[in-house]
Amino acid sequence: MKKTGLLNTELFLAIPELNIAIFAFLLNFVWEFLQVPLFEAMPQLSHWEGIKICAVAALADVAIVLVGYWSIAAITRSRRWFLAPGYIALGGFVGIGVLVAIAIERLALTTGRWLYSDAMPIIPIFDVGLSPILQWLILPLLALWFARRQIVAR
Repeated sequence: MKKTGLLNTELFLAIPELNIAIFAFLLNFVWEFLQVPLFEAMPQLSHWEGIKICAVAALADVAIVLVGYWSIAAITRSRRWFLAPGYIALGGFVGIGVLVAIAIERLALTTGRWLYSDAMPIIPIFDVGLSPILQWLILPLLALWFARRQIVAR
């Protein structure tokens, strides 16, 4: 085992939450940039302002992913549930993210925190953008997949 100072790096990198958080941040940070044209005013921001907004959004996304992860961990009584997840666990994990995303989008749109550009496809039933919902259908599962590969490979 490698040791770096007081920290055992192998044990540190085997922490499920850390792996999930790192992959969730990286995936969501890229997604946030890809959606810039779908939001009013974002394309006109300075490069640095755009980076800051996307970084904060990606950190908020990590928090939501971890809430979903810990919720399923509490239900399954295992922090390692994602190593062999069932459909119900995966559905619950994704469902939590989607529900939180819908709530956040509705609140942000209602309060004027952000506005969609004409390029954003809208889901009529929820009156929210398609891109933020796709984000929560795809990226949390990818984060789990990468985290699983990282931990299993050890």
